[in-house]
Amino acid sequence: MRVCAGEGCEKEGTMRCPTCIKLHIEEGSYFCDQVCFKANWAKHKALHKKAKLEAAKIQQENSATDPKDLSVQLDWPGYRFSGPLRPHKQSPRRLVPKHIQRPDYANNDEGYPFSEAMNKSKLRCLSKEEIAKMKHVCKLGREVLDACGAAIRPGITTDEIDRVCHEASIERDCYPSPLNYFQFPKSCCTSVNEVICHGIPDGYVLQDGDIVNVDISVFHKGYHADLNETFLVGEVDEKTLHLVKTTYECLDMAIKSCKPGMRYRDLGNIISKVCGADTFACWRAWFVGVIGLFVRLLAQNKAVGIMKPGHVFTIEPMINLGTWQDQTWPDKWTSTTIDGKRSAQFEHTLLITETGVEVLTARTKDSPVGPQWFQTVLEKKAAEKKSGSD
Repeated sequence: MRVCAGEGCEKEGTMRCPTCIKLHIEEGSYFCDQVCFKANWAKHKALHKKAKLEAAKIQQENSATDPKDLSVQLDWPGYRFSGPLRPHKQSPRRLVPKHIQRPDYANNDEGYPFSEAMNKSKLRCLSKEEIAKMKHVCKLGREVLDACGAAIRPGITTDEIDRVCHEASIERDCYPSPLNYFQFPKSCCTSVNEVICHGIPDGYVLQDGDIVNVDISVFHKGYHADLNETFLVGEVDEKTLHLVKTTYECLDMAIKSCKPGMRYRDLGNIISKVCGADTFACWRAWFVGVIGLFVRLLAQNKAVGIMKPGHVFTIEPMINLGTWQDQTWPDKWTSTTIDGKRSAQFEHTLLITETGVEVLTARTKDSPVGPQWFQTVLEKKAAEKKSGSD
């Protein structure tokens, strides 16, 4: 039972202050009736002022860093980079308002996900109620990634993309899942050009011709949504465009094969076949269970498990232009190709239904550049070639 916040009142709090609802104030926001609410208004409104000051402080700290201050490249003496990309200074860690529900790793120093570690044994079938919650958080995750995609252009820093991700997550009452996960310092991953995955947003300014993968995950009411896309920055060369298109097709073909009774390990053969036909290297293709079960999906792998209705997981192919081998920067997160050639990645969260599969993080008609953005670019280039030869 909620107790009335009125001074000296011990009745049940059955009504809630409308301003507290807007400001996400829980404690001290309930009253027994309108009379008690008005009688305690002078003291109660101080809660509103405190909440507004905290929100303003968070906003100021999140936007206090001048992008110019992040443009300085970091120096790691003795480290041999595989490609032209270099790390830049990072902005201070962004803050999450107190009213946002957090995963267990958000506030411990090591960022250790205890609940994930306890539930790694097997993939389970979700109930109807759990599936409804997964669908909702995936809808929110799609909106956050779309906000990031709409911001991408030559001249924007990857730190600015992180800011967009962070604020879009908070606006939807979501915790940006990467933040403090095993001490990861940012709210999303931005992997540019030769970076395969886990790129840390910083002061790097995206250039015309770059590609950048934005990998986001949001936590809402106990559930995570996970998805990512590789975006073209301005005009990219045809080899890069073909890499991105093939990577998307790897994911697309894998999704289309999903249905009850299919073995998870067979996804590796499908992905390897698609990228192998174009002589690309499959660095990793993960099947990731909603409870944190990670299985590497490569050709002829021996992963166990059969798809069943109610299973929720992601498929995440990472495809390289050159060799599959990688190296990790001294930041202990950024994984790049060992030959400095480019890499692309796509990911969706999926639900196995009674008859097939549902893409919970699917693009919508409002997603940036349309559902088949790379196809539009290919058709444009083909038309330009034809026009030039006529």
